[in-house]
Amino acid sequence: MSAPLRIAVAGLGTVGGGVLALLAANGDAIAARCGRRISVVAVSARARGKDRGVDLSGVAWHDDPVAMAEQADCDVVVELVGGAEGVARRMVEAAIARGRAVVTANKALLAHSGAALARAAEARGVVLAYEASVAGGIPVIKTLREGLAGNQVRRVYGILNGTCNYILTQMRRTGRPFADVLADAQRLGYAEADPGFDIDGVDAAHKLAVLSAVAFGTETDIAGVHVEGIRHVGALDIGFAGELGYRIKLLGIARMTEHGLEQRVHPCMVPLETPIAHVEDVFNAVVVEGDFVGRVVSEGRGAGAGPTASAVVADLMDIARGRSPMTFGVPASRLVRAQAAPMDRHRGAYYIRLMVRDRPGVIADVTAALRDQSVSLESMLQRGRSPDEGVPVVLTTHETEEASMRRALARIQALDTVLEPPRLIRIEAP
Repeated sequence: MSAPLRIAVAGLGTVGGGVLALLAANGDAIAARCGRRISVVAVSARARGKDRGVDLSGVAWHDDPVAMAEQADCDVVVELVGGAEGVARRMVEAAIARGRAVVTANKALLAHSGAALARAAEARGVVLAYEASVAGGIPVIKTLREGLAGNQVRRVYGILNGTCNYILTQMRRTGRPFADVLADAQRLGYAEADPGFDIDGVDAAHKLAVLSAVAFGTETDIAGVHVEGIRHVGALDIGFAGELGYRIKLLGIARMTEHGLEQRVHPCMVPLETPIAHVEDVFNAVVVEGDFVGRVVSEGRGAGAGPTASAVVADLMDIARGRSPMTFGVPASRLVRAQAAPMDRHRGAYYIRLMVRDRPGVIADVTAALRDQSVSLESMLQRGRSPDEGVPVVLTTHETEEASMRRALARIQALDTVLEPPRLIRIEAP
């Protein structure tokens, strides 16, 4: 058996602890599959004395993870600290500069600096691996970069944030409002005390930027991602979605268009007959559409100690076997800086919910605003009669351009019979 692969791990939280536990539990099987052991020789974390359930007595401890990346007697640095800048970036840059391979779960770092880090790693001849950065235990990076490498990817999309999927699932099942379900998610540990990173779509946007780079051979461009979260999705919308044959999911979607690379994260109405409509709770799913393979759907747990550790160790095993795939599937020097497609040029169908005063002529005014922007209605639902209070009116449209839809909504919102800003949710075709 070959000499062990020596690794230094920075960050011993949920994921780091999971990596140590997995290597301890399955070390013999991993060694048999790789032809060599994976040996933890150094670690760095905030609390030195904390019991992590794994014997670290023979492992070198470093208070400074950047110093560990520079000085540890190791082959690979595993970065599980997190963050787009600061310590995480410095330690990854330091490891690459010293000729050490890097394994990371840090989607924010890759979304902001992926191309630069890929170029640095390629120049030093080392691997930069990041399977754990997107969709936890689902091997979507390997699928895109290797299994589907012979295809031209037409579109990649998916449920990339388990917290949002849990909240939307529970709202549909229970009929409870967003705030109540969010509080439950925080109590159960699915959402942070400050949940904005998840529910405002930022986490999903980072993951989408990484997926886009692999799918289309482009530099990561987080600034080019259109981002909306789920705060505005109400139980009323979820109920209407069911009546219309849809479920609401927060999706990240990327595709090449005539206007450039379209990257968007926002709530979507997805038809009930599609597999992704039935991905529930904290599960993630990624769909890849290739010109020869057709549609490939992958589903699994997108976060947590076990699934994420599984992805980290899979990268370590590739390195132990001597595999060195290109970071984003093409040489870093050939990554394209794609033009970002303006969201105004997006074409699709829309769900619109209005709260209006129930007076004669209201619907005529609304449809006139849509007509004047060449927006064609597909269906309309109206519930209740209440001349003194607001009643919901739901409209769905045929495919139209986003700019036209926005102009029509601005005119509709200005009507004195419309009591609150219209709620818009895009309908995503399968």
